[in-house]
Amino acid sequence: MSLEQGLSFEQWMAALEWAAAGLGVINIALLIWRSVWNYPFGMAMVALYIFVFWEERLYAEAGLQVFFFVAQGYGWWLWLRVGGEDNRVPVRWLDWPSRAVWGMVTLALSLNLGWVMHRFTDAVMPYADSAIAGASVAAQLLLAFRRIENWILWVLIDVASITVYINRGLYPTAGLYGGMLVMSLIGLREWVVSAQRDAEEQARPATLRA
Repeated sequence: MSLEQGLSFEQWMAALEWAAAGLGVINIALLIWRSVWNYPFGMAMVALYIFVFWEERLYAEAGLQVFFFVAQGYGWWLWLRVGGEDNRVPVRWLDWPSRAVWGMVTLALSLNLGWVMHRFTDAVMPYADSAIAGASVAAQLLLAFRRIENWILWVLIDVASITVYINRGLYPTAGLYGGMLVMSLIGLREWVVSAQRDAEEQARPATLRA
């Protein structure tokens, strides 16, 4: 292909995928450190992935990116309220009843979305695609609410996503999610340590905290 002809559609889509993957790396790195500035990078990433996933007929995940864009804007607002622009936000665990509710709602959402994708679209992997989408909705909301369980869900999502993206030939995205898997494990560890440290600080007598 000559320079005058410009890039083909496939090359444009590949460029979009690489750009989205790069933004994703920055997003996750900032999340690990509980920086509120993870959100603008995350919003740019998901905006690009709308087009990438739609072209690959992963419709549930394409629609998921629209949700992510809105949810990340909401999360950005929430984090600014509790942590400010320069501070790391506090984090904590859910209680067990809340975990049960989140689990049941996530399962129901995933199964129903999978049935819709299977019945009414030409989605290539409707149930796998929808399970990733449903779990990702829950994880993104838990992230906005600063609950540590979001990282556990992201670890499971990353493993499933790597398999799906390799199947669809989305190798830069599969590589991104491989990196995200490692970074999600690091993020889980960092948030657990932070929650323990905050709990210990709260347990100390007020005179010692001063």
